[in-house]
Amino acid sequence: MKSNPLWQTARVAALRDLTPTVREFLLQPLDGAAIAWPPGAHLQVRVPVAGREQTRSYSLVGQPADTPGAYRIAVKRLDQGRGGSLAMWSLAEGDTLSVSAPQNHFPLEIDAPTSLLVAGGIGITPMVSMAQALARRGRAVRLLYAARNADELAYAQRLRDTLGDGLVLAVSGQGERLDLAGEIAALPAGAPCYVCGPTGLLGAARALWAQAGRPASGLRFETFGSGGQRPTQAFAVAVPRHGASLTVSAGESLLDALEAAGIEVMSDCKRGECGLCAMDVLSVEGEIDHRDVFLSEHEKQGNQRICACVSRVVGRITLDSAWRPETEALAR
Repeated sequence: MKSNPLWQTARVAALRDLTPTVREFLLQPLDGAAIAWPPGAHLQVRVPVAGREQTRSYSLVGQPADTPGAYRIAVKRLDQGRGGSLAMWSLAEGDTLSVSAPQNHFPLEIDAPTSLLVAGGIGITPMVSMAQALARRGRAVRLLYAARNADELAYAQRLRDTLGDGLVLAVSGQGERLDLAGEIAALPAGAPCYVCGPTGLLGAARALWAQAGRPASGLRFETFGSGGQRPTQAFAVAVPRHGASLTVSAGESLLDALEAAGIEVMSDCKRGECGLCAMDVLSVEGEIDHRDVFLSEHEKQGNQRICACVSRVVGRITLDSAWRPETEALAR
């Protein structure tokens, strides 16, 4: 009940460490050429996590012409994450894995005369292709890029070569801050803004965008997940409609655990953005750690729904699903 992309087997053709925690992967399909992708597109990969094959999404870096016949992605190692990045970092040159055809939930308005790009940390990856595409068409573009440490500014020199003074860097560990409010105020009417990074950055951008009276449609975003409000830990789930009780380990998502138990859930982005995987909450013993950007703050406080792809629970939760017996469906 989720998107069903074309899958290929790819070989890790090359590895390169961009920063102490960001590694670049050149993936070369073995059963066909790489498919050209538009700016902002991402690739899904299948990796073994906690003894089970799981799917992770990574933005494609650069333009197709830069890597003929191959895909380029960059993965930030998250030692306290759900295991996908560590599985990727365990790969060596020559290893193979399954990759999807490129998909795009973060499309670029290539003909906009002026654009503002904002990236935090590993959120820089889709911005490389966007900046290159806009610059090559002679569009006015500014890219604001923040990281905790100077040695974590992946692709900074490459972007400087592309954008010159249009690239603005900030190292938060040194007390530097991006003037996001000023940059939004300077944008011409109708100019789009693209944001990619942690949910805190997106929240700030959303608030400033609304305060400036800008139309919501002009702010486009993609997140790279959230650490949540609580430490990641295992939790219990019951789905009475399926007669199921299961435990979601610290290394998997609620969505992955449900699907492994044979409970199909509609899903698409797997980043807590689209809301397709939102499920009804029947009860919760403990606390829901909402990590999505789809539900409103009011909805999160109500704890009536949970986005299964990213959100978690401290304790136990009982959920309903969209599945109905055939007799009940016919009765309706």
